[in-house]
Amino acid sequence: MGQTIELTASDGVTFSAYRAEPEGAPKGGVVVVQEIFGVNGHIRGVADGYAADGYLAVAPALFDRVRSGVELGYNAEGIDVGRKIAFDDLTMEQVMADVSAAAACASEGGKVGVVGYCWGGTVCYVAAARLSDQIAAASGYYGGQIIPHLEERPAAPLLLHFGSEDHGIPLENVNAIAERWPHVAVHIYDGADHGFNCDARASFHPDAAGTAKQRTLAHFAEHLS
Repeated sequence: MGQTIELTASDGVTFSAYRAEPEGAPKGGVVVVQEIFGVNGHIRGVADGYAADGYLAVAPALFDRVRSGVELGYNAEGIDVGRKIAFDDLTMEQVMADVSAAAACASEGGKVGVVGYCWGGTVCYVAAARLSDQIAAASGYYGGQIIPHLEERPAAPLLLHFGSEDHGIPLENVNAIAERWPHVAVHIYDGADHGFNCDARASFHPDAAGTAKQRTLAHFAEHLS
């Protein structure tokens, strides 16, 4: 069971984060980057899962700069509110400042990996490009806004996961990422839709989620040890 802590970004802004600690010495640190729905029960559960896997997990509340305590529903209203905060109210520079602060906290556990979902998948891609001095590996799930950042070269080892049935992220975009950066491991999961990792959503795909998690754990074991 984790706890809510407070972090301070390089520009002086304070925000909350959910921190979950492993039993025994950590294998490393993991920053868990939220979907557009906030640091909700699912994201806290993901952080708890990485703690159970032996990592010090930190899930920063990246919406706190706009509104504290955001936890949205998986419905049209929640999507509208979350998208506005993520894409209209925040800049990527602000988000990177907060991810950097979370990575500094997670580094108490050793080398740091970043994993993110939906909007967080895009954040993972950008973090792999901009924060490679702090993070040793990244794993991004169904990041739909990577193309606008495509010319930012991921310097940290990066995995990307996409569903073949995710109509919000055309496969031509996925293929464009793989072609532009051949050193990035891009995985496509047959039959999986957007949000396939989230067991609170109708699109949950346990087989794809399980395989993606095992690939992510192997990736982190290789680069964070």
